[in-house]
Amino acid sequence: MINFPNISPIAFTIASFEIRWYSLAYIFGAILALLYIKFLNKNLNLIPENRKKNFFEDLLFYIILGVLLGGRLGFVIFYGFSYYLSNPLEILYLWQGGMSYHGGLIGVLVASYFLAKKYQMNFLRITDIIVPAVPIGLFLGRIANFVNAELYGKPTTLPWAVHFPNVYLARHPSQLYEAMLEGIVLFVVLAVMWQRKLYNKEGYLSATFIILYGAFRIFIEYFRVGEIYFFDFISMGQVLSLPMIIVGFFILYVARKNQKAD
Repeated sequence: MINFPNISPIAFTIASFEIRWYSLAYIFGAILALLYIKFLNKNLNLIPENRKKNFFEDLLFYIILGVLLGGRLGFVIFYGFSYYLSNPLEILYLWQGGMSYHGGLIGVLVASYFLAKKYQMNFLRITDIIVPAVPIGLFLGRIANFVNAELYGKPTTLPWAVHFPNVYLARHPSQLYEAMLEGIVLFVVLAVMWQRKLYNKEGYLSATFIILYGAFRIFIEYFRVGEIYFFDFISMGQVLSLPMIIVGFFILYVARKNQKAD
């Protein structure tokens, strides 16, 4: 068993304003993701030259807006609808935590749609440009979950079980499992696909991301304490992830069909 490291969820304080690791994870996740996207597209022509001027600045704005609005509304709808229906003002209390990764994903997709419309680009081209960088944010977000000692796993006696503060029994560090699979593994897979120039096949990168994220999340949910369960063994996270896999395979099917047609 490993005792939880003595890490404060507050990174530092300015006057009386607390800056939390969770907030920094979102900020640095967005910045690093944008830098990585710029790096990948530096010598490519995936973005028309006459539209490059403000594209990356707009991309950052649209994605941050999509993540925040989608993530928060997703949490409200999927995990606390009845509570927030009675306390609607608390929907705005972002500093109290409460974000849904599935909601954030939906928000990013909506943001990508409007970005594609603005720049008159193919929707899947936009998402293919974005998804290789998404694991960066997922990794930092899950590390922040670990620092906050939240979203921990089920009790276990494995040697790497973590005894979280104020939690009965040692638990799976499911946040670190997710950081590994959704962050590192997914990042490497998409990086290899990009290196092999699969960005030329519109939809392949997006479909792979959606399929793998859904599969990883369904797997990890067996080790994680879920907020809501159906039939006592299917978590809300699994219910939301299954359609992702189906949609991912559909995108892959359409992408392959279009590739053959060309």
